[in-house]
Amino acid sequence: MKTPLLVSDFLRRGRTVYRDAPAVVCGSERLTYGQVADRVDRFSNALRALGVGHGDVVAYLSFNCHRLLEAYYAVPQLGAILLPINIRLTPPDIAYILNDSAASTVVIDRQLVALYAPIASSLPKVKNVVFMGGDPKADLPFSGHDYETLVKEAPAQFAPPAIDEDDVAELFYTSGTTARPKGVMLTHRNLVTHAYSSIACAHVGDTDVILHSIPLFHVNGWGTPHTLTMVGGKHVMVPRFDPEHVLEIVEREGVTKIFMVPTMAVALVNSPSWKARDLSALTKVMFGGAATPPALVRALDERLPHALIHCGYGLSETSPILTTAMPKASVHKDRSSSFSSRLTAGVPLPGVEVEIMDESGQPLPHDGVSVGEICARGNTVFAGYWKQPEETSRYIVDGWFHTGDMGSIDDQGYVSIVDRKKDIIITGGENVASIEIEKAIYDHPSVLECAVIGVPDDKWGEAPAAIIVLKPGATLDVAELIEHARGKLAHFKVPKHVKFVEVLPKGGTGKILKRELRESYKKDLQTATAR
Repeated sequence: MKTPLLVSDFLRRGRTVYRDAPAVVCGSERLTYGQVADRVDRFSNALRALGVGHGDVVAYLSFNCHRLLEAYYAVPQLGAILLPINIRLTPPDIAYILNDSAASTVVIDRQLVALYAPIASSLPKVKNVVFMGGDPKADLPFSGHDYETLVKEAPAQFAPPAIDEDDVAELFYTSGTTARPKGVMLTHRNLVTHAYSSIACAHVGDTDVILHSIPLFHVNGWGTPHTLTMVGGKHVMVPRFDPEHVLEIVEREGVTKIFMVPTMAVALVNSPSWKARDLSALTKVMFGGAATPPALVRALDERLPHALIHCGYGLSETSPILTTAMPKASVHKDRSSSFSSRLTAGVPLPGVEVEIMDESGQPLPHDGVSVGEICARGNTVFAGYWKQPEETSRYIVDGWFHTGDMGSIDDQGYVSIVDRKKDIIITGGENVASIEIEKAIYDHPSVLECAVIGVPDDKWGEAPAAIIVLKPGATLDVAELIEHARGKLAHFKVPKHVKFVEVLPKGGTGKILKRELRESYKKDLQTATAR
């Protein structure tokens, strides 16, 4: 027998097996799985009444909240496509995404109306606007439907349409570098197989409480909307990442697992109540989205001796998790022996193949030394870029997705990321990984955050530049920083330029935006030249 693999299976099981169990905590609201499933069916019916059908795109502008979690089911079970949009984008960027995707319906948190108002008249394909959250009586600059009214008035019984597992269920736009953002198409099959593989590695169960510190508009919420729902665990929503608020919620709700980018953990470790909070329920902290400084993992190991601290790796195009750095019982006898392995990107999830390839597309040895482009294949790899077949064929070659990340694989199967291709610094003919320099700088006790980029250099062609944020009250000058780096790096890897700043530009997940740093440097250079 063969039945289609559909996203709706997760909530169907949640409703059937865990109907009265707590499903989501969102501010003062607490909903069971039965309540969430009933709301999802009603909103699907409401969307159907608004004319949304198979293949239509429904976009969301929303903070993390239970309504955005509901969207992960209400939209795909219609055969429609969910498009969560990064709320840190500018209105023109949002307009491009809405027009490129031909979104027919936009659901907007009332607190984010200012992002939509300037572009409302330039979206000819948008037929429906739905407002959610905030004050339903608030005066708004344009008209639309109220989410809760639609849910309340829609029929309770939902009749699902026929859906193929290869239909697109979710659409996520990657941030553009040299071109416009590209829409990544994730099918029902992609998402279901990703969830099964993730559950097998993460050991998620109905006793788990996961804090959604990663925005749900970011690359499938790292899979947690599906994995945790299928096993009946509790979702905890935070609209914004405020370290003190997060620590309070972790303690109050007994959060067991949390997924973060490193900058989030840096903020937690340096928060006033970090040492005072009861974090004993935490069993796992997983990092992704950027290189994790070893000093940060050491600090977490010390503070959370009962929890597993490890890294992972993935991309929008892989649903997203490709690898997780779980210790192996046959190799690692304790936390100390697993430390270096836990800092790697990890081993592939079940059902995923990962290789490193040279420029001719040939696999390289798994010796922990050979460096090539990380390539992947498997059921979790995306269906292609929305309306961009040429771009799809550029990145999927001979059945392998080429990630654009450079890395190595050791004889135990652990993948290590060296750098993004575009972040490799070529100085005096030598290839230097910005990640390696950043890790060395992070080891200085005064450094809170740092980013290293390559900048033009008359002598070397390109040179490393370090942009650094210091910890509150800390002092550090350029000479001391350079001396610190010289003790840890080869001379040609030591930053030739150092700049101290109050804040680094970050995306919606807290990931440092090196693209903006490069653009800022170019402007500084042009201004200096003009003088």
